[in-house]
Amino acid sequence: METNEMNREIHPLEPFLPAGARLLMLGSFPPKRERWSMEFYYPNLQNDMWRIVGLVFFADKERFLSADRRRFERERIAEFCRERGIALCDTAREVIRLRDNASDKFLEVVSAVDLPALLARIPRCSVIVVTGQKAAQTLVALTGCREPAVGEAVECRYADRALRIYRMPSSSRAYPLALERKAEIYGRMFREAGLLE
Repeated sequence: METNEMNREIHPLEPFLPAGARLLMLGSFPPKRERWSMEFYYPNLQNDMWRIVGLVFFADKERFLSADRRRFERERIAEFCRERGIALCDTAREVIRLRDNASDKFLEVVSAVDLPALLARIPRCSVIVVTGQKAAQTLVALTGCREPAVGEAVECRYADRALRIYRMPSSSRAYPLALERKAEIYGRMFREAGLLE
């Protein structure tokens, strides 16, 4: 137990909650900082979230990459999310890594995000998107809502509001689905949520 206590990590990022956000995207927890290419959500260059979003909205998987392709451009991503009404956070506030890697499979959630407080700060939000299995499990435990199948949504009432909760495929390259197929699934969700024509 002593070893685990020493391995506890508090989430290093503040929630990104633009005014007027209509959709909240929840991952699980960031990888260790040495794997980051920027100070923002989905920071690992090997994670395809911002390539998926680039494909969906701009038909360009490199839209959010720097000119040298060595990092994601935080300000460009943040501005895009502000314009589209996308809030970002993670389901875990404190974790223990059971192995020295970024895999959700080896994350033990010590404490979860204060979801009612988070939602109170984005009153227009009616859609929550979880981006992997650990995030889905944590959200189900918080809300008591049924877990949707991958690529699908469920309707749920939580914290005095009606929510649509989507379970998306993980943007990790370890998830066995081609980038273009992930983009199709995310694209359908963004269209249904009213963020994409």
